Formats: sequence, structure tokens, C-alpha cells
Amino acid sequence: MSEIWTAVLVLSIIGALFAAVLYIVAQKFKVVEDPLIDEIAEVLPGANCGGCGKAGCRAMAEAFVKQGNMEGLKCPAGGEEVAKKVAALLGCTPEESEPQVAVVRCNGSCSNAAAKTHYDGLQDCAFANSLYTGESGCAFGCLGLGNCVRACQFDALSIDPESGLPVVDEEKCVACGACTKACPRGIIELRNKGMKNRRVYVACRNKEKGADARKSCTAACIGCGKCQKSCPFGAITVENNLAYIDFNVCKMCRKCVAECPTGAIHAVNFPPKVERPAAPPEAAKSEPVATPAPEAAKSSEPTTPNA
Repeated sequence: MSEIWTAVLVLSIIGALFAAVLYIVAQKFKVVEDPLIDEIAEVLPGANCGGCGKAGCRAMAEAFVKQGNMEGLKCPAGGEEVAKKVAALLGCTPEESEPQVAVVRCNGSCSNAAAKTHYDGLQDCAFANSLYTGESGCAFGCLGLGNCVRACQFDALSIDPESGLPVVDEEKCVACGACTKACPRGIIELRNKGMKNRRVYVACRNKEKGADARKSCTAACIGCGKCQKSCPFGAITVENNLAYIDFNVCKMCRKCVAECPTGAIHAVNFPPKVERPAAPPEAAKSEPVATPAPEAAKSSEPTTPNA
């Protein structure tokens, strides 16, 4: 019986020693977390979309607190409203930035890029991109298998059944960038929304020479450079047979839209142009008609006959 009590006593002492060691270690390596992290995490949308470049909203909150300001940190899903709340908690001024939206830079619809083959494999853009160029033969065009749609957590993307291309809902898009990362061909780009949600961009990514690009898609950019020459603001560059419009420089005059021979440049949310009626031909200038000089007034005095 004494042996049992001895064993119990020894085990109790060992347990107490281990508990004391664990307590000392826990106190020494204890991490005191700033309660401000929890406050900021509650303000953030909690979408964990990764648009901020962090692992999630919690990691973003930690980055805000660690840095102490909002310089270089932005939550695209939260927008300006969340930015103001975070700035108030940090005691700083939020950085002003232009709102952005996802833009699909491909016009290879079923009508513009007719299918030459039929893909019957895994419905995944990344997988299909590793196998072949695409049904139309364009190695730069949209594959239409919906990776961008599945990546969007805000239901802002859908595949148009008629064109086969993704469509962006501007009201729902928060410019988190998840769709841009999901697209293996880099077709989707984040661009400034622009004044009154108006944008001008090249809806093509094909870098082949003009003739080859047109074989795959009738609406492809052929790199002719007419748009670049017509732009009075120097917003357009042509590299590798492909034109690109810098949205930070573009003044949306739309001269390039009229110059593009294939319709590759799109102008979004602009009102239709009102064609002015042709000016009437100038009336023939009539030569001034010379008015005859008034006859000399006849003298009213009577004439006297000669004597």
C-alpha cells in the first residue's frame, strides 16, 4: 500500500514541476496582442479575398496596426467607407485613390472568333491553357471556362452564353483582383472606373502580326498604329503588334475609337454621338444691282419765248 502512495506522490511532484515549467515558458514567450487589431478586423469586410495582398482580413488588420498608418495599404473590397473607418481607428488620413473595376480585354466572341476545334476536357482555364491555344486558334484569347467567375466572391462575374466571354457587373465589382489572378492569360485587368464610369480600352491581347491575328479573330488588334497617331495626349503605345491605352493619361476623347479599323478599341458607358446635320450650302452671293441715278428734277419755271 505504501508503494502505491509513493508512486502517486512522485507523479504529483513531477506533474507540478512540469506545470511550473510550462507556466514560466508561457509567461516568458507570451505575445501581447494589440486590441486595436480586433477593432480593425471587425471593420474590415471579412471577405478574405486577398485583394490587399495579405493572407486575409486578420493579416491585413495586423499590417495596419504594425505600420501605424495606411500608406501603401488598401482594402479594395471595403472601398472608401472602410478606409475612413480604419483611418479613424489609426488616427491618420486615408490615402485617396481612384476607384477601379475589372475589365475584360478580349472581344473574341463566338461571332468574332469562330471555333475551329471543340474542347471536351476539364472545365478549367489553367488546365486548358496548358493543352492547346483555344477553340478559335487564338493563343491570347479568353478560353471561357469560368475560372474568373469561380474566383469572384462578390458574384460580379458571369459568362455570357451568346458571346462566351465573361461579363463584369460594375455595381458588384470591388476590384479585389481575384479574377485577374485566376485568368491564366491575363485577359482581365483592373482599370480606373473613370468619370461617370466611362472607359476607353483595347479589348485584345493578341501579339501576333496583323494577318495572323485576324485569322483567329476578326476584331483583333492588328498593331497598325493608327490609334497611336490619332491620340493627341500620347496615351497609346504599340508594342509587339498590340496597342495599349494608359488609363492614367487617356482623356477619353475617343478619337482612337473612330480610327481603329477592326473595332478593337471599346468606349464604355458613353452616350451615343449625335451627328450634326450637314451645314446648308452657302447661298450664292448676289451681285449688288446698280440702281439708276435719279433723273434731274425738271425745272418748274416757265420758258419764255424769244422775242
